[in-house]
Amino acid sequence: MFLAMRTAVEEALGETLAELGYPTDDLGIERPPEDVDAVLASSVAFRLADRAGAPPPAVANEIAEAFETETCAYVGRVETRGPYVNVHPGEQYFAETLAASQDTQYGRLEPRDRRVVVEHTSANPTGPVHVGRARNPVIGDALARLLEYAGYEVKRHYYVNDAGRQIATFTWAYETFDESELPEPERDSPEYDLVRYYRKGNTYLEAADPAAVETAESEIQTILQGLEEGDEAVYERVSDVVEDVLAGMRETLARLPAEFDEFVKETQFMRDGSTDDVVARLKDSEWAVYEDEAWQLAFPDIDKNLVFLRADGTSLYTTRDIAHHEWKFEHFDEAVTVLGEDHKLQAEQLRATLGLLGHDTDRLSTVHYSWVNLPEGGMSTREGTGIDLDDLLDEAIDRARGEVENRLGDRIREDDLDEDDVERIAHQVGIGAVRYDIVAQQPTKGITFEWERALDFEAQSAPYVQYVHARTCGILEQSELDGKHPETGRVDGAAAVDGTAVDSERLSSEAERDLLRTIARFPAVIDSGADELQPHVVATYTRDLADAFNVFYRECPVLGAKADTKRARLALVVAAKHTMANALDVLGVAAPESM
Repeated sequence: MFLAMRTAVEEALGETLAELGYPTDDLGIERPPEDVDAVLASSVAFRLADRAGAPPPAVANEIAEAFETETCAYVGRVETRGPYVNVHPGEQYFAETLAASQDTQYGRLEPRDRRVVVEHTSANPTGPVHVGRARNPVIGDALARLLEYAGYEVKRHYYVNDAGRQIATFTWAYETFDESELPEPERDSPEYDLVRYYRKGNTYLEAADPAAVETAESEIQTILQGLEEGDEAVYERVSDVVEDVLAGMRETLARLPAEFDEFVKETQFMRDGSTDDVVARLKDSEWAVYEDEAWQLAFPDIDKNLVFLRADGTSLYTTRDIAHHEWKFEHFDEAVTVLGEDHKLQAEQLRATLGLLGHDTDRLSTVHYSWVNLPEGGMSTREGTGIDLDDLLDEAIDRARGEVENRLGDRIREDDLDEDDVERIAHQVGIGAVRYDIVAQQPTKGITFEWERALDFEAQSAPYVQYVHARTCGILEQSELDGKHPETGRVDGAAAVDGTAVDSERLSSEAERDLLRTIARFPAVIDSGADELQPHVVATYTRDLADAFNVFYRECPVLGAKADTKRARLALVVAAKHTMANALDVLGVAAPESM
């Protein structure tokens, strides 16, 4: 209802300003401060004060008096507070919010008929996913979910670097060394098994005698050249290694969860001739230069040149990525890429090159993120390997299990919860804590992951907001109307419990109204978050919703209320349940039914 009310207010305020002889190009509509119970506010009086020859509060009063609330859907009254015009909702706003949020799909917007590809993670398939890069799949998956809720048709892509030097080195090492020369794998998973060859190969190249290194480098170069020339045998050799490593990486990413619709291989754009086509067009560009034995683009407004072809005729990663993005533009309306902050120059050069090639770069968006760090002593580290994402998730589940056993000890001892229940909750809370803590902060800000904060049931963390969903489930499970569990739905557009229409006017206390106002905002949070590519705003919203629900829970008894009030409050609990479940779903965080 928030989106509909905002549209109605924009139209009515524009008409009001026009009637008063004021310009309508900037309405100054915004959310009011926390201590104002209005839904919308306008700061337009600031802008109009000079024109009106009056102080902003006087202009605000003039606008409020002229605003016709009876013709504006969902508006109850318009008041001023200093220079601000505050718009308060009417009963229709609350009634329709309550009715709409009985739907389990509440928060999903209408289809937009726009196809979007979200590329994220795309870590080199040379070993396990490292914890420092964990932010990429978490942000990327949350972005894809957010865009789906906003009505876009979304595809999730992982761009596989299967053509660079690292992969050629990996393939050479796998074919060169015997397993007896390697340490035991750290886990029983393909990427942990195969990464031993890669590490062994790099150690060998650093320590072997010059003649042996020269021979190895020649073999690695032969692999690279074979890929460039489309040699099928070389491609198969490399693919065997890449596919096995990817299989293990997929298992790790699925734990988050972060799954993909397609793994797009870099070699695809070498084998189909599109990279050669890009090179030919770039050579013809007025910005192309041949310097330092390589073809380069000298951009008019970027200091560093882009090397797109080596002297030996081999292309580079960015060259192939240009062909990749042209392929994206052929198949999708918009392309979103999640990249680490160390790839800012690469992204800038890519965008500029696509522009030089005649593409509309407004169709390309990049979300950069900073690293995830762990506090000193936060986790044990296997010597020489750092901390892998699997390690972090295992630790999260273990710590969550301890919290669950500590908090739910009585229910466990009374056999109310069995071992499977404890394990389920530990997984939901532990992995949810990792994911929520990462996605809840602005991507460009560095994160130091701290267990005490992430698993704090009292602070604004994943367990805090997850517990609200569990509490709504508990209330609904305990409720009995006419001897059965309440079934919620709609009766003639109104909220309903057991098929009986619910009167939203019975939800008249400030706690109930504040919860309804918060629930009403959810579709608008989805809309603005998707437009700005900012999933962290949904996490912020879950905390607002949790706070509002907890005040309602403390101040408004549900199960002990009189029948009609009980029905209305049960409908409000259902509304909060659906809203929190869907907000958590956007973030990729589980919504437990018990905790």
